[in-house]
Order: sequence, then structure tokens, then C-alpha cells
Amino acid sequence: MSIITVFSGIFCNQEPIIKKVLDRTGFKLMNDTNVVAKASRQSGLPEGKISRTFSGKPSVFNQFTHEKERAIAFLRLAMAELLAEDDFLFHGFSGQLVPREISHVLHLCLIADMKSRVGWAKQQQGLADGEALKLIRKEDEDRRTWIDTLFQKKDPWDPSLYDIIIPTDKTTPDEAALLVEKNLKRDIVQPSPESRQAAEDFLLAARAGVALAQEGHNVGVSARQGVVTLTINKHVLMLNRLEEDLRACVSRVPGIREVETKVGQGFHQTDIYRKYNFEVPSKVLLVDDEREFVQTLSERLLLREMGSVVAYDGESALSLIREEEPEVMILDLKMPGIDGIEVLRRVKATNPNVDVILLTGHGSEADREVCLNLGAFAYLQKPVDIDLLSRALKQANEKIQQQRAAGPREG
Repeated sequence: MSIITVFSGIFCNQEPIIKKVLDRTGFKLMNDTNVVAKASRQSGLPEGKISRTFSGKPSVFNQFTHEKERAIAFLRLAMAELLAEDDFLFHGFSGQLVPREISHVLHLCLIADMKSRVGWAKQQQGLADGEALKLIRKEDEDRRTWIDTLFQKKDPWDPSLYDIIIPTDKTTPDEAALLVEKNLKRDIVQPSPESRQAAEDFLLAARAGVALAQEGHNVGVSARQGVVTLTINKHVLMLNRLEEDLRACVSRVPGIREVETKVGQGFHQTDIYRKYNFEVPSKVLLVDDEREFVQTLSERLLLREMGSVVAYDGESALSLIREEEPEVMILDLKMPGIDGIEVLRRVKATNPNVDVILLTGHGSEADREVCLNLGAFAYLQKPVDIDLLSRALKQANEKIQQQRAAGPREG
């Protein structure tokens, strides 16, 4: 039998339609919660972190960590394994991961005009017009970002992404369910040897993608009858070495007969390919009001494969921590406004797992004692010895890895 994926906006009368489709087809319902739980078990990543992949833009640290890409790799694997089952309707973001080559999957879009959606929001949640519009636009932006991430398309309701688009403001749930049922009976939506092979190809590509993600790589992956093609979309100085690393990583995946590599359209752009290095922290927040110093320090850390983001005062640092998840903070002790000790105190109160390394050119022994008592990981003097700082960062990373091994932190 076939499979249905449903992608919808909020307040599009989707629940009554999905219920009617389930009643008429006898399919079972699955959603992102099922896929996220499966991906979390396989990856060890917290469910909350994987779920955030669906919403908003990636973290500012993502260019160094590839966390969003790793989460998507495990979501893709979870979805590929679920496709071994038949007769289910999937409602959510993850359905967009299913390749269109798998023809026994019917891709359905449910959408309505804004006036109707605002009306349903008022009816279902008692929202005022302005509140409803704000919520709908925020949710639509999440869908737009997700579609742009996967397909480089700006419109989440682009007709090329779906087999059927149902305007729910003009179609009753019974009419929508009847339309879906009729389309499920079409020969093209029935499982065939070709569509089953496409599903097997999807699963093999997903397994290869996870193998690469676990080694810190981020490249495009496709498969066809045991042949896996890896596409490098960022410029790399030593292409042959990277291709060898990629082939060695993927060739260990059962079922792969051959591995091909090629460069994609983005290869000739200025962006540089960076493999994620699990041995060092790549979510480092640098906080110092001396702009030239902190920018130089950021560049020197990057040469050691440590990615960092810069803030120039304590207030900006605290604001960034509320939105992001740095692993380590390198913090200047003496700054105008909120000084380093106060930043340390607030960070440890709200984000105790962030390791804080204090840098100072003017600190006293009393300052050092206060910082260590507040939970600072290290207290170093300026001008900082980059090798000493690197050792402190690696020690902090070892602590982070030990905490993760003991049990993933939710977030």
C-alpha cells in the first residue's frame, strides 16, 4: 500500500481533514514526535535539540559544529527506516525529507487564505486578529526556513513540492478526504519495484549520511542501487585528501558497492569546507571590549579548528547566551558596563554547564579567588599564551564529552 505525507500551515483546518482521511483509508498516524524520538535514540542528541531543527535559523555556531546538518542526517535515517512500513499518514516537517523519486508516497499540502486562518485561530484559541497574524507568520517563517534548507526554495507551498495542494478554506474535510482516497487508487501511487528500489536507495543514502555526520563531515549524499555519490559543495584546498577521507568513511556502510565523489555548484565559491573536529570545542563565545585583540584571538583559534563567536561587552554576551548554547566562554575580567565577574555570576546562575575561562591583564589574587569560587574553569593572564589557552579549551572539551557520555543534556 501507499504512504501519505501532509505538510500544512497552522490554522488550516488540517486536523478534521487528517481525521477524515484516516477514517476512510484505515492508515495509522505518525508525526514529527515519532521521528524525533527515533532520531534521538539513534544519535544520542536530546529530542529538544533535534526538534529545534524545524524552527528558525540555525545557531550562529552552526558554521563550525554542523549541528543542524547532523540532526537532519539522523531525521533522514529515521524517516527512511519508517518507510519500510506501509499504510501510514505522516503529518509534519519530516515528511519533506522523503525523496520525490519514491512514487508510492503521496505528498499532500493543506493551506488556506490568511483571512480564513485568522478566523480559525480566533475560533480555536480565542486569539485577537493581531495575535493570530503574528503567530501564523512566525510559524510560516519556520516552514519557509525548513523548505529553503532542504530545497533552496523560498515558498513553503511551492506546487513542485507536492502531488496535491488542497485549499482548505474552499474544501470540506469530507471532500478533501475523498480527493485523497481517489488519488491513492491511481496506479502511479501504488508500490512498484522501481519505487521500492528508490526507498532502498533513500535508506542507503541516509545511512551513509549518518556515517559522514558522525565523523564531522557535511556533504550531499545520494544513492542508486548500491552506488553512493557524495557531492562537495564547499571549496577545499586539498580535494583529493578529502575525497579519500569521505570514501573511507562511507565504504564501511553495509550495502554500499561503490562510492563516487564530485564537486557541486557551491564548490567554486569562497566558502571553505570545514570538517567538524570533535576533539575541541567549536561553540566558543569570546567576550572582550578590545576589538582588535578579540578578533585576532578568534582567528588564531580558528586556525586550531576551534570556532568562535565574538561579543564586545557583557550585556551583548548575556543576550547571546539567552538565544544560543555556547559550550565555553572566554571572558575578559575588566570591561566597561557589566564586568567579567558579574557576567560570570549571571552565566553560572542561568547556564551552569557553560565553562568560563577568565582572561585578565589587571586582575588580583583576590579576583582570581572570587572567579574560581563562582565556578570559573580557568583564570589566565594577558597577554594570553595561545598554547596554554588551547590546552584549557581542550580540557574543557574533555569535561563536556564526559558529561555527554554520562547522559545527554536536554536543550
